Amino acid sequence: MTDTPLRIVFMGTPEFAVPSLDLLRQNDFQIAGVVTAPDRPAGRGLKMHESAVKQYAVAHGLPVLQPVRLKDPAFLDRLGDLKADLQVVVAFRMLPEIVWDMPPLGTINLHGSLLPQYRGAAPINWAIINGETQTGVTTFRLQHEIDTGQIIGQQRVPIGPDETAGELHDRLMDEGALLVLETVRSMASGVYKLTAQATLSGPSGVLHTAPKIFKADCRIDWTQNSRRIHDLVRGLSPYPAAWTLLNGKTLKIYRSTYLPADNPLAAGVVETDHTDYLRIACRDGWIFLQEVQLEGKKRLPIEAFLRGYRQEKMVIT
Repeated sequence: MTDTPLRIVFMGTPEFAVPSLDLLRQNDFQIAGVVTAPDRPAGRGLKMHESAVKQYAVAHGLPVLQPVRLKDPAFLDRLGDLKADLQVVVAFRMLPEIVWDMPPLGTINLHGSLLPQYRGAAPINWAIINGETQTGVTTFRLQHEIDTGQIIGQQRVPIGPDETAGELHDRLMDEGALLVLETVRSMASGVYKLTAQATLSGPSGVLHTAPKIFKADCRIDWTQNSRRIHDLVRGLSPYPAAWTLLNGKTLKIYRSTYLPADNPLAAGVVETDHTDYLRIACRDGWIFLQEVQLEGKKRLPIEAFLRGYRQEKMVIT
Protein backbone atom coordinates (compact mmCIF):
# COMPACT_ATOMS: atom_id res chain seq x y z
CA MET A 1 0.00 0.00 0.00
CA THR A 2 1.15 3.54 -0.69
CA ASP A 3 2.31 5.73 2.22
CA THR A 4 -0.55 8.18 1.64
CA PRO A 5 -4.01 6.64 2.24
CA LEU A 6 -6.33 6.61 -0.75
CA ARG A 7 -8.86 9.42 -0.78
CA ILE A 8 -12.22 7.75 -1.29
CA VAL A 9 -15.64 9.11 -2.09
CA PHE A 10 -18.25 6.59 -1.00
CA MET A 11 -21.66 6.43 -2.67
CA GLY A 12 -24.56 4.47 -1.20
CA THR A 13 -27.96 4.77 0.39
CA PRO A 14 -29.47 1.77 2.25
CA GLU A 15 -28.35 -0.35 5.18
CA PHE A 16 -26.68 -2.77 2.76
CA ALA A 17 -24.00 -0.14 2.07
CA VAL A 18 -23.16 0.78 5.67
CA PRO A 19 -20.80 -2.13 6.57
CA SER A 20 -18.68 -1.39 3.49
CA LEU A 21 -18.33 2.26 4.47
CA ASP A 22 -17.63 1.28 8.07
CA LEU A 23 -14.83 -1.14 7.17
CA LEU A 24 -13.15 1.39 4.89
CA ARG A 25 -13.26 4.04 7.59
CA GLN A 26 -12.00 1.67 10.29
CA ASN A 27 -9.08 0.57 8.12
CA ASP A 28 -7.69 4.08 7.80
CA PHE A 29 -8.74 4.92 4.27
CA GLN A 30 -9.45 8.61 3.95
CA ILE A 31 -13.18 9.07 3.34
CA ALA A 32 -13.15 12.41 1.56
CA GLY A 33 -16.93 12.50 1.26
CA VAL A 34 -20.13 10.45 1.19
CA VAL A 35 -22.76 10.78 -1.53
CA THR A 36 -26.25 9.52 -0.70
CA ALA A 37 -29.90 10.07 -1.58
CA PRO A 38 -31.70 13.25 -0.54
CA ASP A 39 -33.82 13.09 2.62
CA ARG A 40 -37.36 11.97 1.85
CA PRO A 41 -40.69 12.06 3.70
CA ALA A 42 -41.64 8.65 5.07
CA GLY A 43 -44.05 7.04 7.53
CA ARG A 44 -47.52 8.10 8.59
CA GLY A 45 -46.37 11.53 9.68
CA LEU A 46 -44.32 12.01 6.51
CA LYS A 47 -41.34 13.07 8.57
CA MET A 48 -38.11 13.59 6.66
CA HIS A 49 -36.10 10.37 6.62
CA GLU A 50 -32.32 10.22 6.30
CA SER A 51 -30.73 7.27 4.53
CA ALA A 52 -28.84 4.70 6.58
CA VAL A 53 -25.62 5.82 4.92
CA LYS A 54 -26.24 9.47 5.80
CA GLN A 55 -26.98 8.57 9.42
CA TYR A 56 -23.67 6.69 9.62
CA ALA A 57 -21.74 9.48 7.90
CA VAL A 58 -23.13 12.20 10.17
CA ALA A 59 -22.46 10.11 13.28
CA HIS A 60 -18.79 9.80 12.27
CA GLY A 61 -18.25 13.35 11.05
CA LEU A 62 -17.96 12.52 7.34
CA PRO A 63 -18.87 15.17 4.74
CA VAL A 64 -22.20 14.38 3.04
CA LEU A 65 -23.46 15.33 -0.42
CA GLN A 66 -27.10 14.68 -1.36
CA PRO A 67 -27.60 15.67 -5.00
CA VAL A 68 -31.02 15.55 -6.59
CA ARG A 69 -29.44 15.45 -10.05
CA LEU A 70 -26.06 13.83 -10.57
CA LYS A 71 -25.28 16.10 -13.54
CA ASP A 72 -25.97 19.29 -11.57
CA PRO A 73 -22.92 21.55 -12.14
CA ALA A 74 -22.86 22.59 -8.49
CA PHE A 75 -22.70 18.96 -7.36
CA LEU A 76 -20.02 18.12 -9.94
CA ASP A 77 -17.92 21.05 -8.70
CA ARG A 78 -18.22 19.92 -5.07
CA LEU A 79 -17.44 16.33 -6.05
CA GLY A 80 -14.36 17.45 -7.96
CA ASP A 81 -13.20 19.53 -5.00
CA LEU A 82 -13.05 16.34 -2.90
CA LYS A 83 -10.17 15.16 -5.13
CA ALA A 84 -10.90 11.46 -4.68
CA ASP A 85 -8.42 8.88 -5.91
CA LEU A 86 -11.22 6.29 -6.10
CA GLN A 87 -15.00 6.20 -5.82
CA VAL A 88 -16.73 3.21 -4.19
CA VAL A 89 -20.39 2.56 -4.97
CA VAL A 90 -22.59 0.22 -2.94
CA ALA A 91 -26.37 0.19 -3.54
CA PHE A 92 -26.64 3.61 -5.17
CA ARG A 93 -28.24 4.80 -8.37
CA MET A 94 -26.86 4.66 -11.88
CA LEU A 95 -24.03 7.15 -12.39
CA PRO A 96 -23.38 9.26 -15.48
CA GLU A 97 -19.93 8.94 -17.05
CA ILE A 98 -18.94 12.41 -15.93
CA VAL A 99 -19.21 11.12 -12.35
CA TRP A 100 -17.81 7.59 -12.57
CA ASP A 101 -14.87 8.64 -14.74
CA MET A 102 -13.80 11.49 -12.46
CA PRO A 103 -11.18 9.89 -10.11
CA PRO A 104 -7.78 8.69 -11.40
CA LEU A 105 -8.53 5.09 -10.32
CA GLY A 106 -12.10 5.26 -11.57
CA THR A 107 -15.15 3.96 -9.73
CA ILE A 108 -15.84 0.47 -8.40
CA ASN A 109 -19.18 -1.05 -7.56
CA LEU A 110 -20.31 -3.92 -5.31
CA HIS A 111 -23.00 -6.18 -6.80
CA GLY A 112 -24.93 -8.89 -4.96
CA SER A 113 -24.32 -11.74 -7.37
CA LEU A 114 -21.57 -13.60 -9.17
CA LEU A 115 -21.42 -11.44 -12.27
CA PRO A 116 -22.12 -11.81 -15.11
CA GLN A 117 -25.02 -13.79 -13.61
CA TYR A 118 -27.95 -11.77 -12.29
CA ARG A 119 -27.18 -8.35 -13.63
CA GLY A 120 -29.90 -5.93 -12.63
CA ALA A 121 -31.82 -4.40 -9.74
CA ALA A 122 -32.83 -7.49 -7.73
CA PRO A 123 -30.04 -10.12 -7.85
CA ILE A 124 -30.65 -11.53 -4.37
CA ASN A 125 -34.35 -12.06 -4.98
CA TRP A 126 -34.01 -13.65 -8.40
CA ALA A 127 -31.24 -16.05 -7.37
CA ILE A 128 -33.55 -17.53 -4.72
CA ILE A 129 -36.67 -17.42 -6.90
CA ASN A 130 -34.78 -19.41 -9.53
CA GLY A 131 -33.75 -22.03 -6.98
CA GLU A 132 -30.02 -21.32 -7.05
CA THR A 133 -27.91 -23.02 -4.39
CA GLN A 134 -25.03 -20.57 -4.72
CA THR A 135 -24.57 -16.87 -5.29
CA GLY A 136 -22.02 -14.32 -4.12
CA VAL A 137 -20.73 -10.78 -4.36
CA THR A 138 -18.65 -9.07 -7.03
CA THR A 139 -16.60 -5.90 -7.21
CA PHE A 140 -16.11 -4.40 -10.66
CA ARG A 141 -15.17 -1.18 -12.41
CA LEU A 142 -18.03 0.90 -13.72
CA GLN A 143 -18.42 1.46 -17.42
CA HIS A 144 -21.23 2.55 -19.76
CA GLU A 145 -23.42 -0.58 -19.75
CA ILE A 146 -24.90 -1.38 -16.33
CA ASP A 147 -23.25 -4.23 -14.36
CA THR A 148 -20.92 -5.15 -17.23
CA GLY A 149 -17.56 -3.70 -16.16
CA GLN A 150 -14.32 -5.59 -15.60
CA ILE A 151 -14.37 -7.72 -12.47
CA ILE A 152 -11.82 -7.15 -9.71
CA GLY A 153 -12.98 -9.59 -7.03
CA GLN A 154 -15.63 -12.20 -6.25
CA GLN A 155 -16.68 -14.20 -3.22
CA ARG A 156 -18.98 -17.23 -3.50
CA VAL A 157 -21.73 -17.72 -0.92
CA PRO A 158 -24.00 -20.78 -0.56
CA ILE A 159 -27.77 -20.33 -0.37
CA GLY A 160 -29.64 -22.41 2.22
CA PRO A 161 -32.62 -24.48 1.00
CA ASP A 162 -35.07 -22.44 3.09
CA GLU A 163 -33.15 -19.17 3.31
CA THR A 164 -35.14 -16.01 2.59
CA ALA A 165 -34.01 -13.03 0.55
CA GLY A 166 -33.81 -10.98 3.75
CA GLU A 167 -31.54 -13.49 5.43
CA LEU A 168 -29.30 -13.79 2.36
CA HIS A 169 -29.24 -10.00 2.02
CA ASP A 170 -27.75 -9.70 5.51
CA ARG A 171 -25.05 -12.31 4.82
CA LEU A 172 -24.12 -10.75 1.48
CA MET A 173 -24.01 -7.34 3.14
CA ASP A 174 -21.22 -8.53 5.42
CA GLU A 175 -19.42 -10.63 2.78
CA GLY A 176 -19.64 -7.69 0.40
CA ALA A 177 -18.05 -5.33 2.90
CA LEU A 178 -15.08 -7.67 3.28
CA LEU A 179 -14.73 -7.91 -0.49
CA VAL A 180 -14.89 -4.12 -0.88
CA LEU A 181 -12.11 -3.75 1.69
CA GLU A 182 -9.98 -6.39 -0.04
CA THR A 183 -10.58 -4.76 -3.43
CA VAL A 184 -9.68 -1.26 -2.25
CA ARG A 185 -6.53 -2.57 -0.56
CA SER A 186 -5.44 -4.25 -3.79
CA MET A 187 -6.09 -1.08 -5.77
CA ALA A 188 -4.15 0.99 -3.24
CA SER A 189 -1.19 -1.37 -3.65
CA GLY A 190 -1.48 -1.27 -7.44
CA VAL A 191 -1.53 -5.09 -7.58
CA TYR A 192 -4.86 -6.28 -8.89
CA LYS A 193 -6.30 -8.06 -11.90
CA LEU A 194 -9.16 -6.99 -14.13
CA THR A 195 -11.22 -9.78 -15.67
CA ALA A 196 -13.64 -9.28 -18.55
CA GLN A 197 -17.08 -10.65 -17.75
CA ALA A 198 -17.29 -12.39 -21.11
CA THR A 199 -14.70 -14.90 -19.87
CA LEU A 200 -16.91 -15.86 -16.89
CA SER A 201 -20.21 -16.67 -18.60
CA GLY A 202 -19.94 -20.37 -17.73
CA PRO A 203 -20.05 -23.51 -19.88
CA SER A 204 -23.82 -23.35 -20.50
CA GLY A 205 -23.65 -19.82 -21.84
CA VAL A 206 -27.00 -19.04 -20.18
CA LEU A 207 -27.06 -15.74 -18.32
CA HIS A 208 -29.85 -15.06 -15.85
CA THR A 209 -30.92 -11.47 -15.32
CA ALA A 210 -32.32 -9.73 -12.24
CA PRO A 211 -34.84 -7.11 -13.36
CA LYS A 212 -36.86 -4.92 -11.04
CA ILE A 213 -39.71 -6.83 -9.39
CA PHE A 214 -43.31 -5.67 -9.83
CA LYS A 215 -46.47 -6.66 -7.96
CA ALA A 216 -47.61 -8.95 -10.75
CA ASP A 217 -44.35 -10.93 -10.45
CA CYS A 218 -45.22 -11.67 -6.81
CA ARG A 219 -48.62 -13.32 -7.31
CA ILE A 220 -48.49 -17.06 -6.67
CA ASP A 221 -49.58 -19.40 -9.45
CA TRP A 222 -50.86 -22.46 -7.59
CA THR A 223 -50.64 -24.60 -10.74
CA GLN A 224 -46.84 -24.56 -10.43
CA ASN A 225 -44.89 -27.22 -8.52
CA SER A 226 -44.34 -27.00 -4.79
CA ARG A 227 -40.62 -26.28 -4.85
CA ARG A 228 -41.01 -23.41 -7.30
CA ILE A 229 -43.74 -21.80 -5.19
CA HIS A 230 -41.66 -22.23 -2.03
CA ASP A 231 -38.69 -20.58 -3.77
CA LEU A 232 -40.91 -17.68 -4.86
CA VAL A 233 -42.12 -17.17 -1.27
CA ARG A 234 -38.64 -17.10 0.24
CA GLY A 235 -37.18 -15.13 -2.67
CA LEU A 236 -39.67 -12.31 -2.04
CA SER A 237 -39.51 -12.34 1.76
CA PRO A 238 -39.66 -9.92 3.49
CA TYR A 239 -40.16 -7.51 0.59
CA PRO A 240 -42.15 -7.18 -1.56
CA ALA A 241 -43.66 -10.56 -0.47
CA ALA A 242 -45.40 -13.26 -2.47
CA TRP A 243 -49.18 -12.97 -2.38
CA THR A 244 -52.45 -14.63 -3.21
CA LEU A 245 -56.12 -13.81 -2.61
CA LEU A 246 -57.86 -15.40 0.37
CA ASN A 247 -61.63 -14.87 0.25
CA GLY A 248 -61.00 -11.86 -1.97
CA LYS A 249 -58.38 -10.18 0.25
CA THR A 250 -54.65 -10.01 -0.35
CA LEU A 251 -52.71 -12.51 1.74
CA LYS A 252 -48.95 -12.01 1.81
CA ILE A 253 -46.90 -15.12 2.54
CA TYR A 254 -43.49 -14.68 4.16
CA ARG A 255 -42.57 -18.24 5.08
CA SER A 256 -43.65 -21.63 3.86
CA THR A 257 -42.69 -25.27 3.71
CA TYR A 258 -43.52 -27.64 0.90
CA LEU A 259 -44.43 -31.29 0.54
CA PRO A 260 -44.31 -32.97 -2.86
CA ALA A 261 -47.03 -35.62 -2.96
CA ASP A 262 -49.64 -37.23 -5.17
CA ASN A 263 -52.49 -34.78 -4.84
CA PRO A 264 -55.90 -35.37 -6.45
CA LEU A 265 -57.17 -31.93 -5.41
CA ALA A 266 -57.26 -28.96 -7.74
CA ALA A 267 -54.57 -26.33 -7.45
CA GLY A 268 -55.49 -23.69 -4.89
CA VAL A 269 -57.71 -25.89 -2.71
CA VAL A 270 -57.23 -25.11 1.00
CA GLU A 271 -57.05 -27.60 3.84
CA THR A 272 -56.79 -26.46 7.48
CA ASP A 273 -57.62 -27.55 11.01
CA HIS A 274 -58.25 -23.88 11.90
CA THR A 275 -55.70 -24.23 14.71
CA ASP A 276 -52.24 -25.35 13.68
CA TYR A 277 -51.90 -25.66 9.92
CA LEU A 278 -53.11 -24.25 6.64
CA ARG A 279 -51.98 -25.90 3.43
CA ILE A 280 -52.74 -25.14 -0.20
CA ALA A 281 -52.73 -27.66 -3.02
CA CYS A 282 -50.40 -27.12 -5.97
CA ARG A 283 -49.39 -29.13 -9.02
CA ASP A 284 -47.34 -31.76 -7.25
CA GLY A 285 -48.29 -31.54 -3.58
CA TRP A 286 -48.80 -28.98 -0.83
CA ILE A 287 -47.56 -25.60 0.35
CA PHE A 288 -47.82 -25.18 4.13
CA LEU A 289 -48.11 -21.53 5.16
CA GLN A 290 -45.89 -20.60 8.10
CA GLU A 291 -46.04 -16.80 8.35
CA VAL A 292 -48.63 -14.55 6.69
CA GLN A 293 -50.22 -11.12 6.65
CA LEU A 294 -53.80 -10.53 5.63
CA GLU A 295 -54.70 -7.23 4.03
CA GLY A 296 -55.12 -4.60 6.76
CA LYS A 297 -53.77 -6.89 9.49
CA LYS A 298 -50.47 -7.62 11.22
CA ARG A 299 -47.88 -10.13 10.07
CA LEU A 300 -48.41 -13.32 12.09
CA PRO A 301 -47.28 -16.92 12.49
CA ILE A 302 -49.89 -19.22 10.97
CA GLU A 303 -51.15 -20.44 14.37
CA ALA A 304 -51.87 -16.87 15.51
CA PHE A 305 -53.48 -16.05 12.18
CA LEU A 306 -55.80 -19.06 12.40
CA ARG A 307 -56.84 -18.18 15.92
CA GLY A 308 -58.05 -14.79 14.75
CA TYR A 309 -59.48 -15.72 11.35
CA ARG A 310 -63.10 -16.76 11.78
CA GLN A 311 -64.04 -17.65 8.22
CA GLU A 312 -65.03 -21.30 8.07
CA LYS A 313 -64.61 -21.53 4.29
CA MET A 314 -61.31 -20.45 2.77
CA VAL A 315 -61.10 -19.82 -0.97
CA ILE A 316 -57.78 -19.09 -2.67
CA THR A 317 -57.78 -17.30 -6.04
